[in-house]
Amino acid sequence: MAKSTVAILRTRPATVLRDYHNLMNMAGYQDVIARDSDTALKVNISWHFFFPGSSTTPWQLDGVIRAMKSDGYDPGLMHACQNRTVVIDARLGERENKQVNVVEAHGIRNVHLYEGGEWIDIREAVGDLTKKFLCLNEVYPKGFMIPRGFIGENIIHLPTIKTHVFTTTTGAMKNAFGGLLNERRHWTHPVIHETLVDLLMIQKRIHRGVFAVMDGTFAGDGPGPRCMTPHVKNVILASADQVAIDTVAAKLMGFDPMQIKFIRLAHEAGLGCGDPREIEIAGDQSAAEENWRFQGPFSGGMTFASRMQHRIYWGNLRGPLQWTLKTVLAPWSYIASVVYHDSFWYPKNADRLMAQVLASDWGRLFQNWEHVVADADGYPDVGQQPAGVTRLGPHALRKSVGILGTCIKEAPEFASRRRHREAGKSGAQ
Repeated sequence: MAKSTVAILRTRPATVLRDYHNLMNMAGYQDVIARDSDTALKVNISWHFFFPGSSTTPWQLDGVIRAMKSDGYDPGLMHACQNRTVVIDARLGERENKQVNVVEAHGIRNVHLYEGGEWIDIREAVGDLTKKFLCLNEVYPKGFMIPRGFIGENIIHLPTIKTHVFTTTTGAMKNAFGGLLNERRHWTHPVIHETLVDLLMIQKRIHRGVFAVMDGTFAGDGPGPRCMTPHVKNVILASADQVAIDTVAAKLMGFDPMQIKFIRLAHEAGLGCGDPREIEIAGDQSAAEENWRFQGPFSGGMTFASRMQHRIYWGNLRGPLQWTLKTVLAPWSYIASVVYHDSFWYPKNADRLMAQVLASDWGRLFQNWEHVVADADGYPDVGQQPAGVTRLGPHALRKSVGILGTCIKEAPEFASRRRHREAGKSGAQ
């Protein structure tokens, strides 16, 4: 059996577009992504505020679209794919992270999964595959819905290299989490590793092709995917094997991939390769041998919020509080998350933690994105103005109040009751 291939290159703004194009072809994306099917470019928004390493970068999205156009793919069959969560405003996030700028510049469709799309029951979508699930049948005994539009289309995941307080690292496999599960996805947190394996099984069944392009120009360490310490690492990765690309990323960060449960379970299930010794590296071999020695999410740097999450899902608060997350009381947790992360942590810590990386060439490229001019290779002039943090003090507080209102309004526990009321009124007419 042929080894899984992960491509890796070092990059810089002046060459990043050419590098992304070469990277994708080194990883064989044209053998995986069918030209005659729609392709979802699954954007990652881990925070609706800009934080380096947290979300898909604009040059990552731009590089992938340009590469596909250059290789003859029809832009009419490409679309950006966004999902909402109970604590993340995707419409705000795509603006703050400048992803929507790229989508509009290329004139491709921008699909927000929770805005009018049709959903299909998982049993109808994958049939007997549900019998192989590790945990989702127990989490959702009545089943769950997935987007009908995913059936038969390609998907290219666009994660970043970062740590995560639930899974140690996060990347290609977890990028499916927001798109495939409904808004009660937080029910899976106690069995998050098993959930990611089940979701990869689903993807392999429903998608015509699955590929991942991972950005490590910025990378995040600490209690991710939000409250991290960002670093400039200047690498990019790509692979058709979702397990293998997460394995290489974990190894770069300094972790033993087979000690990360979701990687080990997926490897043992034959869904991909989690053993670095069995992965073929294409591109820059020396880059793949780097060890960034990240501390990870559990080495003394966990935030108050992440410590409380661990106590609720796996610790001494599991009995008293976890049951509330499956009832109409659940929005207390969404409100607490928005208040802590958006109203407190970001305005208090973001400027200090981001200052060094924002002064880099990548920081200036982000700041001046609307004005930079690309050539065939990349962005030769990134401008002089470093990126700045605008969501500070009263400004951040005012914005977080608006996000809090949206969070409460769109909470699935309230939204489902609202839909039932509206359906009842329609039936009575």
